[in-house]
Amino acid sequence: MAGPASRGKLVSTREAILRGALTVVGEHGVGGLTNRRIVAAAGVSLGTLTYHFPSQTALLREAMLLFAEEETAKLGAIVDGYRSAGLSVEQAASVVEHVIAQLPFGADELGAHELYLQSARDPELHEASSRCFAAYDELAVTILSALGVPDPARLAGPVVALIAGLQLRRLATGATDTPVAEPLMMLVRGA
Repeated sequence: MAGPASRGKLVSTREAILRGALTVVGEHGVGGLTNRRIVAAAGVSLGTLTYHFPSQTALLREAMLLFAEEETAKLGAIVDGYRSAGLSVEQAASVVEHVIAQLPFGADELGAHELYLQSARDPELHEASSRCFAAYDELAVTILSALGVPDPARLAGPVVALIAGLQLRRLATGATDTPVAEPLMMLVRGA
C-alpha cells in the first residue's frame, strides 16, 4: 500500500506528465503530441508515461481537465473579487483589460485553442471545455450585472465569443495591440 509520500510523488509525476503534454500541444499542436516529446517536456521515462497513461487519448483528456480546472479556478477568483463591487463602466473596462492582459500570448494560448479544437473532435472532452467556458460566462455575467445590463446571462456568450475571437485574431496575426475593451463596450452598449 502506498503511503502519503508515495501518493504525493505519483500525483506530482502525473501532473508533470500532464503539464508536459500541455507544453507539447502548445508548441507542436495535438498532431505533434508524441510520447518522446511528452517525456522530454515532463522529465520522466517512457515507462512512467505509459504506466500513468495507457493511451494518448487518456492523456489528452486528463490534460484538458487539468487546464479546465486551473482556468476555472483562475477566472473564479477574478469573478469572486468583483461579484459585489458595483463597478462603473470605466472600472469594468479596466477589469476586462486586466483579464485580457493576464491571458498568455504564445504556446500556452495556442495550446488552449488546440485543446478546444480537439474537444470539438472528441465528445469526451466536451465537459472539460464546458467547464472553461462556464467560468468565462460567469465572469462576463458578473461584470455585465454590475454594469446594470439587462439579462446579462443572455449577453455573456456573445461577450465571451467576442473576446475569444479577438484573442484568436491576436494569436493568428501576432498583433499584440488588438483592441478588446472598445469592441466589448460597443457590444455591451448595443445590448
